Amino acid sequence: MSITPRQKQLIQQSFSKVEPIADDAALIFYRKLFEYDPNLRELFKGSMKQQGQKLMATLKVAVNTLDNLDKLVPVLQQLAIKHVDYGVKVDDYTPVGNALLFALKTGLGNEFTDEVKEAWRDLYIVVADVMRSAAYPNYSKSTYTNRKQYAK
Repeated sequence: MSITPRQKQLIQQSFSKVEPIADDAALIFYRKLFEYDPNLRELFKGSMKQQGQKLMATLKVAVNTLDNLDKLVPVLQQLAIKHVDYGVKVDDYTPVGNALLFALKTGLGNEFTDEVKEAWRDLYIVVADVMRSAAYPNYSKSTYTNRKQYAK
């Protein structure tokens, strides 16, 4: 797993600007996620406010462990296996990543530069790959293609 020192810095700096608007960012994220794939809404049984808080707490853990990504792996693996129990499919990681980038872009405005976007995208690719590998034994990054169609 590899994120450059510059990317770590950009992710940490940008997350510190999103954290004060965490509730709004989570709301933006879930609205966009359900816009991309309305079927995902049925996976969420509880309070969306609490779900948003869990999302932001998980992001905070990820951001705070960027200097030791190997420490993050077991956390992501456990989370992925739990998500299978909730009904998450391998293809569902795609709209989640896109909704995350959208929420960050919306929350950061002009500060969501191409470089910041690339840093977050690269981090999400690492996270999603670790989680997919843990949750779906037949998943292979080199051969996987998401063929599901999403709303734009």
